[in-house]
Amino acid sequence: MTRFLVAALTLCLLTLTSACAGPQFGDNDPVDWDGPPPWAYDIHGIDVARFQDDIDWARVRQSGIEFAFIKATEGGDRLDPKFARNWGGAGQAGLPRGAYHFYYFCTPPEVQARWFIRNVPRESGALPPVIDLEWNPYSPTCTTRPPGAEVRRQARVFMDILERHYGQRPIIYTTLEFYRQTGIGQLNEEFWLRSTARTLATTYPGQSWSFWQYTGTGVVPGVGGGVDINVFAGNRATWQRWLRARTR
Repeated sequence: MTRFLVAALTLCLLTLTSACAGPQFGDNDPVDWDGPPPWAYDIHGIDVARFQDDIDWARVRQSGIEFAFIKATEGGDRLDPKFARNWGGAGQAGLPRGAYHFYYFCTPPEVQARWFIRNVPRESGALPPVIDLEWNPYSPTCTTRPPGAEVRRQARVFMDILERHYGQRPIIYTTLEFYRQTGIGQLNEEFWLRSTARTLATTYPGQSWSFWQYTGTGVVPGVGGGVDINVFAGNRATWQRWLRARTR
């Protein structure tokens, strides 16, 4: 049994409250955190792409997951083959969901922004779009790593175009290596940060954030295999205020 589920069951036994009907998800490879653990946060969500099998979104929501970020596009010409299915399924299940774009540094930001807009609907209630900024060492065609100033310039161009179209400022997702090498944190933007072994206070000291991707080996009913799980930075009341301010 995963440590997160043990914690939930312990709370249930100690309090005999509604915690017994709490989250049903966990982690296949939990770690000992160096600060407040992920399960100390109220709001958990997943992010998915074509790598997941077909998802039972109703079961995902019933498990306690409360939001989803769904991969839509990559570069200037790649569409995730499961985007439409995942987008529709999450919406039908009543989960707040947003789309993300994996950015390529071999394609102009204007081209990538137009590709995202072509494929991601402008729908009421959607979460802000996300630009996924990280190095891709596995790409056979695009291994370019521009200097930090150029990375930041391209990110701003891409985000400005999406903001004009969707009426929402995009969120930046990034990894520790990319963050340290490019200075992307210099941008005054909203961040979704990855750290699967240490807390964000340790890995990104001083950086504000809204979402934390804390595992890639999550176990969520309705999703086959491991899945990324994330938390929102605030409590439930803060989450509701964030949704009112950041959904369109």
